[in-house]
Amino acid sequence: MAITGGLRAATRGSALALWQTRHVAALLGQAHAGHQIDIEEIVVSTVGDRRTDVPIHSMGGKGVFVKEVQAAVLDGRADFAVHSAKDLPAETPDGLTLIAVPARGDVRDALVGATWDGLPSGARIATGSVRRRAQLAWHRPDLEFFELRGNIDTRLERAADFDAIVMAAAALDRLGRTPAVVDRFDPMVIVPQVGQGALAIECRSDDAEIRAALAVIEDPSSRRVVNAERAFLHELGGDCDLPAGATGRLVAGDGDSTVIELTAILASLDGRTLVREQRLGEEPEALGRSLARYLLDDAGGHALLGSRP
Repeated sequence: MAITGGLRAATRGSALALWQTRHVAALLGQAHAGHQIDIEEIVVSTVGDRRTDVPIHSMGGKGVFVKEVQAAVLDGRADFAVHSAKDLPAETPDGLTLIAVPARGDVRDALVGATWDGLPSGARIATGSVRRRAQLAWHRPDLEFFELRGNIDTRLERAADFDAIVMAAAALDRLGRTPAVVDRFDPMVIVPQVGQGALAIECRSDDAEIRAALAVIEDPSSRRVVNAERAFLHELGGDCDLPAGATGRLVAGDGDSTVIELTAILASLDGRTLVREQRLGEEPEALGRSLARYLLDDAGGHALLGSRP
């Protein structure tokens, strides 16, 4: 289907969010006969952008960077929205459809300012993510943690105040930032956030023309894995405020089948307790749900939920 006019894309105003929106515009241009697609950027300020003085988990965690962007699509100010998939709550609001997940970038977390093996005892680490903090503390109880908020460049500027900071590797790649020391964690050591490295495109469910125009940039392999990760989060409780992560990859199956390998963790806020499991499956949603149920029902996850302050 050819796009016969311009489209309006709701986006946050950070350099990374604008890069992502322009990347999607380029993908749409390539998919639609290679012609330039006129994309008007509808920049939206979110509570997460405005309240950089408050830890993300204190504001309710997932959703603080997307709710206002989603509202711009629902009320007709924009035709679609471009999100970092890791920012999306597990449940899509009524009236919206997650119509496309383009080819995914690097899923890994990155240590900036030091190597993992080179961190001294008692090293000072800055991150705004309870997931990253808990897993690092699980491996290294000696580490000292500090809150870190702000856009990518603001966080990089603050790296000199600590032994290291932690951020998504994909953000560095997309903005072309090349700090002197970057150590990308093996995703089996520090399990990434659900959807990390992926983009998520939402539009109104009842807009068939826009749905058809956007669906062409879907990457089926990325979508299958992201669906499994999101099903894990949904079964866990959607906006669970405990440290949780899941990462999947496609592995070859018998014949023409494709199998997803999904690894997930759930931890206490202090990182002293961490439960983990890895499973294989062909049906993304069933795989994600079963892995969450195992961590909750069989591995002690319910006790962690009950220990929240």
